[in-house]
Amino acid sequence: MKDLYALILAAGKGTRMVSNRAKVLHKVCGVPMLRMIYNAALGIEPDEIMIVIGQDADQVRAALGGLPARFVLQREQLGTGHAAMTARELLRGKKGDVLVLSGDAPRIRTATLRNLVERHRNCGAATTLLTAHSQQPFGYGRILRSGDGRIEAIVEERDATPEQRAVTEINPGFYCFQIGPLIESLDRLTDDNVQKEYYLTDIVRIQHSNGLRVEGLLHGDFEELRGINTRRELAELSLTVGKEKNQELMASGVTLIDPDRTYVDQDVVVEKDVTLYPVVTLEGKTRIGEGCIIRSGARIADSVIGPDVQILESCLITDSEVGAGTTIGPCARLRQHVVVGQRCRIGNFVEIKKSTLGDETKAAHLAYIGDAVVGSRVNISAGVVTCNFDGVRKNITIIEDEAFVGTNSQLVAPVRIGRGAYIAAGSCITRDVPAGALGIERTRQINKEGWVERRKRLKESS
Repeated sequence: MKDLYALILAAGKGTRMVSNRAKVLHKVCGVPMLRMIYNAALGIEPDEIMIVIGQDADQVRAALGGLPARFVLQREQLGTGHAAMTARELLRGKKGDVLVLSGDAPRIRTATLRNLVERHRNCGAATTLLTAHSQQPFGYGRILRSGDGRIEAIVEERDATPEQRAVTEINPGFYCFQIGPLIESLDRLTDDNVQKEYYLTDIVRIQHSNGLRVEGLLHGDFEELRGINTRRELAELSLTVGKEKNQELMASGVTLIDPDRTYVDQDVVVEKDVTLYPVVTLEGKTRIGEGCIIRSGARIADSVIGPDVQILESCLITDSEVGAGTTIGPCARLRQHVVVGQRCRIGNFVEIKKSTLGDETKAAHLAYIGDAVVGSRVNISAGVVTCNFDGVRKNITIIEDEAFVGTNSQLVAPVRIGRGAYIAAGSCITRDVPAGALGIERTRQINKEGWVERRKRLKESS
C-alpha cells in the first residue's frame, strides 16, 4: 500500500516467559514469532518495515534471515510508548500512515491488517485500532468508550479500577496512525502510571482530548490477536499452528498415520504421496520429495529428501541431501552437509558426517564415514571406520567407484582407495591402494597350543 509504513515493536525481554532470550525469538512450529509478524506485515506491501529491537538485538536481526527491514535500537525498555518514541526520527518527514504491531502476537493475518488500514483510511481517523472481546481479559488494556460509543481512552490492567477491569473489550496492540498526529502525540507522553512506563495506549487519550478522531475496528477472533506471554501460551499456539499445518498437508495429498503425533514445522515442504508415521519430526527448511515413506521416530532438519526415499525408524538427518530411491536406517545418522546419491543403502547404526556418497553405494550397518568422498557402487562393510581426525586437523578419505571395503577395516586419512580396489577384512589401511588392487594389512596370527589348560593349572596352584 502506498504511503504506508509498518513498525513492529520487538524489544521486549519476555519476563513472563521466564527466559533470558527476547520474546520474539521464541519459535512457533520452528519459526520465530518475529518472522511470522513480519510476513503478515509484508503481505500488505508497505513502503518500509521498521523494527524496534532491544533485548538480544543481534539475534533478533538475524532471525529475519536477511529479509529487508530497518532496525532501531531501544537501549532501555521503558514501555511501548517509549519504543515508538525510539522510532520517531525514522518517521519524521514521511507522509501517510504507520501500522504499529505488537511483536508477540504471531497469529495476526495479512487480511486483518489490510482491513485495519482500509478502515482507517476510509473513516479519516487520526488513529484506528483493532479491538476484541474476551471473557478472560486479564493482562490487556481495556477500551473505554464515551456515552455515544466513541473510544476515548485505553486503560492498562494495572492502572484500571475494578469497574474498568470488568470491561471485556480489550486492546490487543494493533494500531494504524496518521504519522503527523502520532509524532505530535508522542512528544506529550509521560510515565505517570503504576509501572512508570511510557504507554503507547496513552496516544488515544491524548488525541481524543485534542478533538482528533479515534476509531476502533472490532475483530471477531480474539485468538488471532492474542499475545504470547507464557510458555504455556506458546505451547498452545504451537499445537494449534501444528494442527493447521498437518491439515494442509493431508489436504495436499500427504498421508499422516497419526496427525496428533506428527510434528512438521511451518517452513517444511512435503510433496504428495508421502507417508509420515507417528512421532516423525520435520524441522526447519526441510523438503520431502514425492512418494517418500518416513517411519516412526525419525527426525529430519534442514535437509532435502529426494523422491521415493525410505527413512526407517529412529533416524536423525540434519543439514543433508538424500537422493531418489535411497533407503536410510533404521537408527542411522547423517549430519553436517552429507550428500547421499540415488538408490543407496545406508543401514542401521551407520553415521555419516560431512561426506558425499555416489549412486548405488551401500553401507549396510555399523560404520562411520566422516570427511569422505565416496564414489558410486561402493560397498562399505560392517565395522568400517574412516579415521579422519589426527588430533589437529580433519583429513579426507577418498574411495573411488566400485571399491569394496571389507568388514572391520580402518581407513586412516588422508588416504585414497582406487577404483575397483578391495580392502581385506580386518585391515588398517594407512597408504593409498591402487585401482584394482587388494589392500591387506594384518599382523601374523599365532596359535599357542595348550595355553588354556596351562593357565587353568596355574590358577589352581596359586
